[in-house]
Amino acid sequence: MTVRAAVDRLRGTRPVILPSLLLCDFGNLEREVRHLERADVQGLHLDIMDGSFVPNLTYGLPIVRALRRLTDLPLDTHLMMVHPERYVDQFIEAGADVITFHVEAVENPRPLLARIRQRGAGAGIALNPETPLAHIEGCLDLCDLVLVMSVPAGFGGQSFDEVALEKLDQLRRTVPPEVMLEVDGGINDQTIATCARVGAAYFVVGSAIFRHDDYPAVIRRLTELAQSC
Repeated sequence: MTVRAAVDRLRGTRPVILPSLLLCDFGNLEREVRHLERADVQGLHLDIMDGSFVPNLTYGLPIVRALRRLTDLPLDTHLMMVHPERYVDQFIEAGADVITFHVEAVENPRPLLARIRQRGAGAGIALNPETPLAHIEGCLDLCDLVLVMSVPAGFGGQSFDEVALEKLDQLRRTVPPEVMLEVDGGINDQTIATCARVGAAYFVVGSAIFRHDDYPAVIRRLTELAQSC
């Protein structure tokens, strides 16, 4: 599957539950991927933290490469790092299908969004809860995806901040329907339907999946809740 085909695959399927692998068992990465594939997930979400833009440090290019060898699922790659422009080409070459970086990490997001799209990958912009939507209004025409954080970037297992609902509602009324509206942070069976109701169609889910043994049941339940709106 080409990178652009993977982006089109994500666009053509809504709602989409994207397991965030931050909480998976990395000692058994292939087993985790196979379990998620059997649960019929439509993509995987990768949280890349550099220890500078956010306090935590996670995984990087080697894990992206390993996942690309393991699966054809679209890899939705969330760069929580300073100077993302230095690394996007390497992540695309490693197998990332969608590259999302933070508006707070760059002075002008437009050149980097354009570059990602020129490489054939999906281009996404993310913003933290305290960042106003006005900060991304000037680049929405170059976005394949907008990621609304409902928690501050950098940690898993945080509580949902309802400011994300206001932003999603505004974006739904602003962006073209082909732009993927994604939400990340505190997404579970208590919050997913509300997010879907205000416009989200792509849901990054970590602890609500990986703290349970039955991935298919959890993902099916979350999908049903998102579809109910």
